[in-house]
Amino acid sequence: MKKTSTRLADGRELIYYDLRDDSVRDAVDRRPLDRTVTTSEVRRDPLLGDEVAIASHRQGRTYHPPADQCPLCPTRGDNLSEIPDSSYDVVVFENRFPSLAGDSGRCEVVCFASAHDASFADLTEEQARLVLEAWTDRTSELSHLPSVQQVFCFENRGEEIGVTLGHPHGQIYAYPFTTPRTALMLRQVAAHKDATGGENLFDAVLERELADDRVVLEGEHWVAFVPYAAHWPYEVHLYPKRRVPDLLGLDEDARTEFPKVYLELLRRFDRIFGEDQPVTPYIAAWHQAPFGQLEEFDGVSRDDFALHLELFTIRRTSGKLKFLAGSESGMGAFINDISPERAAERLREVASS
Repeated sequence: MKKTSTRLADGRELIYYDLRDDSVRDAVDRRPLDRTVTTSEVRRDPLLGDEVAIASHRQGRTYHPPADQCPLCPTRGDNLSEIPDSSYDVVVFENRFPSLAGDSGRCEVVCFASAHDASFADLTEEQARLVLEAWTDRTSELSHLPSVQQVFCFENRGEEIGVTLGHPHGQIYAYPFTTPRTALMLRQVAAHKDATGGENLFDAVLERELADDRVVLEGEHWVAFVPYAAHWPYEVHLYPKRRVPDLLGLDEDARTEFPKVYLELLRRFDRIFGEDQPVTPYIAAWHQAPFGQLEEFDGVSRDDFALHLELFTIRRTSGKLKFLAGSESGMGAFINDISPERAAERLREVASS
């Protein structure tokens, strides 16, 4: 992998990740852009104890442009995009309309491929490995920013999810706080550790899932399963079998096997609802340990956390979405329309031949 860092016309950082070591990246952003101005701030909810990012400048972000005006495609002809070069393997750049900025963190865009109509599932194993290396490198770099406590790599895919750009891409949020979902996990880890005299909760969950009938896909170093109490109709958790707190902790064997396992998992997701709906909307979310202090979690350290990816779709059956209505949105209490056992069975049925 070759990494090349440059600047866009408005001063934002852009980084090329290339498969070839002899790649040369010297194209210049020719757009007449002013410096990016953001209004992002983080406010704390006194009743729930969580943080909310206020980012009103995002109302003006690009919304479903025509394919020939896609800002994530390479620059070609009159389409001066966010990527100055005429082709690329993987690109990461600072979001022009960030939810978090300055002392309130940082947001980046990750372009998985230059082809506009591709998806992550279309990548080769070599390309998917390059994305993994980019995620890992950005996690490392962002963790050193003084305002950052947690790094979150994720992909939103599909208009039903709310994606405003169709090009294959994901994002990275570098939060100035520990996110509410991670804080809940850490409290459960602390309680379990105290109740069992030191047993790790993630290890106990993984051992239970490996022994049950919800395993979807298993390799030598990774295992994917539908969790016992899945929140979403089709939800899969992907864990490395050796517990590590973040992407930086993965060894070479796990990194080598990951593309094969993950690509198969994504391709199965696209087969869940049959040939009439071959593109499944999903969210793919990497859960990593916070880099900040964890004193509030009663003796839990970063090494007690387990890196894992959670993949889920909001589609519950062909042509129907799972809406977060009164119970879910109003009270945070999920109701799942499909049993986790049946979801796992379906995901095994659509395995590649």
